Amino acid sequence: MTLQAVTSLSAALAARVGDAHPLMDIDWTIFIQFGIFVAVFFVAKTFLFTPYLALRARREEGIDGARTQAHNMSAEADAKLADYEKKLAAAKAKAGEEQRTIRAAAAAHERDVTDTARATSQKAWNEAQAQVSKNVTAARGELMTSADALAKQMASRLLGRQI
Repeated sequence: MTLQAVTSLSAALAARVGDAHPLMDIDWTIFIQFGIFVAVFFVAKTFLFTPYLALRARREEGIDGARTQAHNMSAEADAKLADYEKKLAAAKAKAGEEQRTIRAAAAAHERDVTDTARATSQKAWNEAQAQVSKNVTAARGELMTSADALAKQMASRLLGRQI
């Protein structure tokens, strides 16, 4: 295409466009449209956007508050659990100490009872031995005095005659 053909084509298009009505007329109605836009904007802002944004803000505050409350409750529960475990450990330590004290007292009591029983039995043993020694000595004394007579009597019986 030549330059002349392009120019004649653009002139023909310009003539056609000039004959048709424009797509939008800019005249005094633009102010009415702007007024309607401003009125709708303020009405929508007052009755739609502001309550919606306030609702969203309250919802976020509620969610954040619930999260904060849940975090605080979790921290409080952790603190109570740590305190409980600390008290439980202290109670176990105290119970262990009492158990050791009771066992030591029981062992001391057992030693005392055993020592007392041992002393009593040793005393009874010594008394019994002394009594037996005394009886043996007395029996020997009696037997020694009658041993000669008994020996003569036994010899006489064995021999069959009097000695």
